[in-house]
Amino acid sequence: MQGNNHDDIRRHNLSVILRLVHRNGPTSRAQLTRLTGLNRSTIAALVGELAQLGLAGERDPDSTNQVGRPSPIVHVAAAVVALAVNPEIDAVTIGIVGLDGTVHRRIRYPTEHTPSPTEAVNIAAAVIDGMRGELEARFRVVGIGVAVPGLVRAHDGLVRLAPHLGWVDEPLTDMLEQATGFPVVAANDASLGALAERYFGAGKGITDLIYLNGGASGIGGGMIVGGLPVGGVAGYAGEFGHTRVSGSSRVDSAGITGTLEAEVSREELLAVLGLSGSGADADELERALLSTESAEVQAEVHRQLDFLAVALGGAINILNPQLVVLGGFLGALFNADPERLRAAVGTWSLPSSFGSVRITAAELGSNLLMIGAAELAFEGILADPNGFGVSD
Repeated sequence: MQGNNHDDIRRHNLSVILRLVHRNGPTSRAQLTRLTGLNRSTIAALVGELAQLGLAGERDPDSTNQVGRPSPIVHVAAAVVALAVNPEIDAVTIGIVGLDGTVHRRIRYPTEHTPSPTEAVNIAAAVIDGMRGELEARFRVVGIGVAVPGLVRAHDGLVRLAPHLGWVDEPLTDMLEQATGFPVVAANDASLGALAERYFGAGKGITDLIYLNGGASGIGGGMIVGGLPVGGVAGYAGEFGHTRVSGSSRVDSAGITGTLEAEVSREELLAVLGLSGSGADADELERALLSTESAEVQAEVHRQLDFLAVALGGAINILNPQLVVLGGFLGALFNADPERLRAAVGTWSLPSSFGSVRITAAELGSNLLMIGAAELAFEGILADPNGFGVSD
């Protein structure tokens, strides 16, 4: 990210500085000067303006053996937060995430049945109302980001189709905004997972990345190509779950047979582990997979890994990524036998593409979608810091 010294694009320069410190963590003024090409006095002025806006601050550097005057360390304001919401077929999860990436709180509210849009909004609003005392005392809230397991129209957040939830053309963002009073933005959960891992997890420094997320509602994905997220014309790109991987008659949520989502399933893993109906999250599932010696479980793990390999091989051949990140239950599945998946993907990939790709589980664990949804909410102030005045 390059800055510019002209006053007429000061907003751009403020955005550049805030994004760098938000995504890279505390950064010295000297480093900001090198990264942006702006001079020291301009950096000092921009940091001072961000501090006046309540978005950043400075502290003395750690003691070092460096020669010369040490450069102050610039950091984002930890009190600035976004709220994150993730509706699923068996729960609604709500979180508080700081601009510095800290997940201050994550509350999973289980549901006895798949929530309707109204029920999901009511649950999220009730949980947020319960946190208002803490929010008003400790934080400044930017808004709410929602990670939806389905197709979300980019320009207005309309949930066009969330098949596992049974939602069609639902104005979720408008409903949640009316219920809470906060501005709300929404996007596909897996696309947000891709952004979170790219900036804060396994994909740091990576320009070409494929992310696949496995959840209670199935499998989705996101892509970073040439350093930019790929959403497609309406924001629906990355539906890897509907990629055909077999000739079986198994049907996915869209009614398509033999797809990745039809063959690779969280529920089947939980069932073979004897955990059906437990509401186990990805971390609990992984612990169960790693601790069992059951031949039946191993056979199911191998079956699902082999089908996952078919989908990944095709994606690698088409997109030639540096990194493939597997989140949710797919990360747990991968960690159960990583070498089997790598070997199987190799049989479905071109040697030239496979030789330059790394496959790994997501680093952010159960906080992944909270961080991704929050990043969506933060985008407004990252693009225009002046829009977040000290009185907000």
